[in-house]
Amino acid sequence: MESLDKHIKTRVKLEAFDTKLLTEACKSLIEGISSINGIAKGPIPLPTKKRIYCVLRSPHVDKKSREHFEIRIHKRLLDIYTPQNVENIADSFLKIAIPPGVSIKLS
Repeated sequence: MESLDKHIKTRVKLEAFDTKLLTEACKSLIEGISSINGIAKGPIPLPTKKRIYCVLRSPHVDKKSREHFEIRIHKRLLDIYTPQNVENIADSFLKIAIPPGVSIKLS
């Protein structure tokens, strides 16, 4: 394995409600990075955030009758090392097909 000193490190954080979409996005990102001679470390699973909402079933009576809904936000982290001769890393990320429903944050 070559030294990572001459590479630019980019941290990519992926979030989605569905784990299948998240793993698909991670695979397509890793394949796209390998096409520009980059190195991808990960995906590293981060803790899942779970939000629970409690709603009254009836509009004006039956306070004891309630429904619970939950949303789970799954997260993954990728560390990407690209060579310094790549012009614009953000443009190369835009060319990679990522399924809808997955949000990406670059840092």
